[in-house]
Amino acid sequence: MFKKLSLLAIIVAFSSIAQQNKPQKIDSIRLNEVVLSAKVILGSKFEAKNRTGSAYYISPEEIKKFNYTDVNRTLRSVPGVNVYEEDGFGLRPNISLRGTSPERSSKITLMEDGVLIAPAPYSAPSAYYFPTIARMQAVEILKGSSQVQYGPYTTGGAINMISTEVPDDFGIFINSSYGSFQSGRLHAQLGDSKKNFGYSVEYLNYNSNGFKELDNGANTGFDKNDLVAKFKIKTNPDAKLGQELEIKFQYSDEISNETYLGLTQTDFEATPFRRYAGSQVDEMNTEHIQFMGTHTLKFSDYFHITTVGYINDFSRNWYKVDFVTVNGEREGIGTIFNSPDTFSPYLDLITGTVNSGDDDALNVRANNRKYLSTGIQTKLDYHWTGENTFHDIEVGLRYHFDEEDRFQWIDDYAITDGILQLSNAGIPGTNANRISDARAFSSYALYKLKYKNLTLTPGIRYENITLGRSNYGTNDVERTGINLSERENKVDVFIPGIGFNYNFTNISLFGGIHKGFSPPSNQVGEEPEESINYELGTRFSYAGFTGEVVGFYNDYSNLLGSDLAATGGTGSLDQFNAGEVKVQGLEVLLNYNLLPKSENFIMPITLGYTLTDTEFQNSFGSENDIWGEVNAGDELPYLSKHQLNATISFEHEKYEINFSGRYNGAFRTQAGSGSIPANEIVGDNLVLDLGGKYRLNPHIAVTINTMNLLDETYAVARVPAGLRPGMPFSILGGLEIRY
Repeated sequence: MFKKLSLLAIIVAFSSIAQQNKPQKIDSIRLNEVVLSAKVILGSKFEAKNRTGSAYYISPEEIKKFNYTDVNRTLRSVPGVNVYEEDGFGLRPNISLRGTSPERSSKITLMEDGVLIAPAPYSAPSAYYFPTIARMQAVEILKGSSQVQYGPYTTGGAINMISTEVPDDFGIFINSSYGSFQSGRLHAQLGDSKKNFGYSVEYLNYNSNGFKELDNGANTGFDKNDLVAKFKIKTNPDAKLGQELEIKFQYSDEISNETYLGLTQTDFEATPFRRYAGSQVDEMNTEHIQFMGTHTLKFSDYFHITTVGYINDFSRNWYKVDFVTVNGEREGIGTIFNSPDTFSPYLDLITGTVNSGDDDALNVRANNRKYLSTGIQTKLDYHWTGENTFHDIEVGLRYHFDEEDRFQWIDDYAITDGILQLSNAGIPGTNANRISDARAFSSYALYKLKYKNLTLTPGIRYENITLGRSNYGTNDVERTGINLSERENKVDVFIPGIGFNYNFTNISLFGGIHKGFSPPSNQVGEEPEESINYELGTRFSYAGFTGEVVGFYNDYSNLLGSDLAATGGTGSLDQFNAGEVKVQGLEVLLNYNLLPKSENFIMPITLGYTLTDTEFQNSFGSENDIWGEVNAGDELPYLSKHQLNATISFEHEKYEINFSGRYNGAFRTQAGSGSIPANEIVGDNLVLDLGGKYRLNPHIAVTINTMNLLDETYAVARVPAGLRPGMPFSILGGLEIRY
């Protein structure tokens, strides 16, 4: 394992070598001097390349290349992003930034249009709701130093998804496609802007019958709808005090026949796309509503105040088999699939190979929950110039409230000849009956000083959080409070950071140090997750090549693990102390146009590589065996050590062909060191995708997209219960219309 200092030395040496070549001056590494919209972190690739910390901007053009609806595939081109799949369609992603725990993307700051978008970002951050990437105009990923603007999760970074903006002129967009597994997509937008107002209405439907095969032949797919409407009014361009108000409404719903049940090793090797009979009634139902109002005061081009009020309401019920009962003894599906030979009578009921003698053989939990996330945030941005200097100060305030309301029950089923029969309908509230909430006040100040070629960005964030839980108990479904138990945990923390960027002729050197923070749960006295994070990197442009090399080192003093059902736990969301952990790595990004002299064609190629090296510094036994027995020197689970991504495109005015390849290294599902045991490994895989577009005229184009071009069969996870497959070969053809 390489050391922190040697890693940083490699980057410094790389910078020195590139500087010695002395090519022509490149303006693209000069910092821009504009006030950015409150909706965005970066706003453009230009800003990403000039950030004092590591950042990446996925542009509208990049999103359109492959027409993805799967956020996992969209993000895989970004160094430092580590994901493991679950359902094959990206409905509920597991995203890590720089070695944070990836489970349900719960340790990163997720935003849409600059607003926290996880169902309950403080009290229950697991992302069972995730915005549909296909309706996004751009995606911004911020890693490393100077993260004080975005919280509460500051260790790995932030992801901000920018929804389709109100167009400057009248426009109509329709994209429709159909293909494998009877998958279909319809995406349409209508919008216009006048002198003082503008509007946009957007609709997206994405559906599929699914690629997994239930033993009874039933549908394993999903149907998801998205509707977004925006209305904007603004003052005349020549007004002394410019004002703008935008109202946004978003609605989405989803019905997906998804399950927590995977496959045993033997069954996966024989029939990787099988779904056991025991999962035939499993179904996720969700509904999400957002109201968002954004008001901007433009005192000048150099002074803006933007205020955003938001309400996110999310409800979901994941109805799925969670337990199996044999002779009165109940076991969770995670336990069963961890030792299928030991629990073979339980497994026989799940597979439907035997008939149940009892009416309560399969216990299906209605994971019924409602979430509310609401708040108001204000951002003041002012900059000015001096002789050889540029100054910018940004101050932000936010008051936020969120809650998760669990009101769950368990239905019992018998299974006969592979068919489930409801034998006992549970009473709502008798499995879980509690409300978790959080009240948080946060503020930050970030100062940017540019003197000639040097930029410094010191900043500090403040979080004051009160986390509570009211547990009414399973015997008080009316919530009279007769058995009410309450608990509360408070956190008060300052989060400092500083970044720098220095521009040479054709190269920039950047880096920084900042405090990493992640809120604890509502357990009394539980401490937050904390770390000190370092990065050092270089961006360069030489002889047609552009790129970035970054080393990072995250020094955790207190890593928190979470009891999530999605990773084989009980689903209590309780957290536990994992102590000191070191996470370090290397990110490499390289871009080049293979046809630099051609007037009619371009052939851009992009290579991205991520090395993530992790190590526990102490020994302990994790609760509920989520990570297993941990020894000092063990690696964190669920994180690939090596990832490599390559894209190459052949583009002409009339047509384009886009090819993408991703190598994802093997990862372990339990903490450990050395070679990974066969029952704890998710093997490496190489997946190739291909996208193409032919423009019949300026308004109409034909599209084709293929995923997993070589039809590789591969596993993506062993959680929540058993092995799960990635999507096999699929192809979709479509038509795109723009006016």
